[in-house]
Amino acid sequence: MADFVREVMTPGVVAVRPDASLVEAAQLMRAQDIGDVLVAGDHQVIGVLTDRDITVRAVADGADPLTVSAHAVCTPHPVVVGPDDAVSEAIRLMRDHAVRRLPVIEDGHPVGMVSLGDLAVSQDPGSALADISRAGPEGWPGTPLA
Repeated sequence: MADFVREVMTPGVVAVRPDASLVEAAQLMRAQDIGDVLVAGDHQVIGVLTDRDITVRAVADGADPLTVSAHAVCTPHPVVVGPDDAVSEAIRLMRDHAVRRLPVIEDGHPVGMVSLGDLAVSQDPGSALADISRAGPEGWPGTPLA
């Protein structure tokens, strides 16, 4: 079992500008095979934008994803952790704030993301969630197989 966030996080981040359209953000998510991006400007994390945010907060309301900005629908002021924080702290934050992922910030800059799946693989490798997290999206309904 890992002790520190840096041992379980996915290093690196994918970010969009606050004024990026939801279409730009969604295309980046598709290209990177991820479900979330950071919304960042002036070297600061402004929010986290997920594929669910795009669907529920914009498309379901009939908003035009070509004209709505990432900043308009992202979750602002995200809860964050540091790479040297204990894994138990990341778990506590996720539980207390009901979130599935946390940006990892070091010296004010994003350096990675830690997800519920990352923690499951580390803390309970035999769990169904860990198995699903390791497998990735290949073969899920609606996802083309290679």
